[in-house]
Amino acid sequence: MQGSLGEKIGDGVFADVHAWAPGQVVKLLKAGATRWESRREARMTRAIFAAGAPAPEVFGEVELEGRFGIVLGRFEGPTLLQLMRSGAISFGQAGAILAALCRSVHKTPPPPDIPFLRDVMDGWLRISGAAVPEHIATGILDLIERLRPGDGLCHADPNPGNVIMTVDGPRFVDWGAAVRAPAALDLASCHIGLTELAPEVADNPQRPLAVNAAAQTEYARLAGMSEAALTAAVKPYLPIIRVRIVLAEAVPAVPGLRERLIQRIEADLRPED
Repeated sequence: MQGSLGEKIGDGVFADVHAWAPGQVVKLLKAGATRWESRREARMTRAIFAAGAPAPEVFGEVELEGRFGIVLGRFEGPTLLQLMRSGAISFGQAGAILAALCRSVHKTPPPPDIPFLRDVMDGWLRISGAAVPEHIATGILDLIERLRPGDGLCHADPNPGNVIMTVDGPRFVDWGAAVRAPAALDLASCHIGLTELAPEVADNPQRPLAVNAAAQTEYARLAGMSEAALTAAVKPYLPIIRVRIVLAEAVPAVPGLRERLIQRIEADLRPED
């Protein structure tokens, strides 16, 4: 595929993003990331883009010096996180943007290639070894079985760092975790990321808390439901997101954070009196 490795413009947990060709970037795997996951992300992102969701176009796959990469359309603009940190937008504005973008995803019919939440969690737990205790693995799958089955499209990692503010409006990147699930899954992911993970590493811990509060309030308004009803819908998905974070090894390098997440999962799964 025509293109050449240019400047690094993004650095994630499992991949680096470099300029590639005019209007394109290449997302290159880091050491330890598996090729099948990247191919899966390429396949799902291609399907999600075709369905009309706010995702980048996929132009192909490449291999550079033993590293597998996906060539994607380049979204020009700062991330929502960068605008928040610089003070260019308020916390309330950031939350409203995140909510509206999630809402547009949830209105998009999920392509057939996108797996159901239960299948994804079962697969992750099977290959994770002892990443989480067996009683948690069993409890999470049982919880998903009890929940209302959902057949909507979810990004599954809707955080401000994954939102690019283009001239045509906000767009999501990093669709590798996308699943078919109720919208509450994305709102739970937003809540956990902004209230339990981001405050541990943010220069201003109040910022992610305020953004999450604004996002949840705005989403409830857009969905035509009360905030109390939204909170109740999101609550059962919180332990599922915590388990996903532990399995994906996406916990920030904060002493004791992983153990605290495990404790919260166990408390969530404990039968109520």
